[in-house]
Amino acid sequence: MGATKSDHFTQKQNDIAAIAKALAHPARVAILEYLLKVDACICGDIVNELPLAQPTVSQHLKELKNAGIISGNIEGNAICYCIDEKVWEKNRKIFETLFERINKKKTCC
Repeated sequence: MGATKSDHFTQKQNDIAAIAKALAHPARVAILEYLLKVDACICGDIVNELPLAQPTVSQHLKELKNAGIISGNIEGNAICYCIDEKVWEKNRKIFETLFERINKKKTCC
């Protein structure tokens, strides 16, 4: 099988792109803001906070979970979601390093 386009980039570059993709929708940003505010929640709580249908919220939660940004634990017939603090901190450092490089770069224009 041939190489995919992502094979031509470093693991760090692919990791940054995956996180950026997960954060690239305002509904996902709103979900993260809500989770940071309440520290944990049930999917139904998020549905009540957003102007989106439950299946749409579930799809956004799935994307965030696939990116590793959030985790979910089954509690009865519901799922309690929270921010994965280790992944959150790792991603913060990755983006901080990227932005620091830009700050240290001399202007070219």
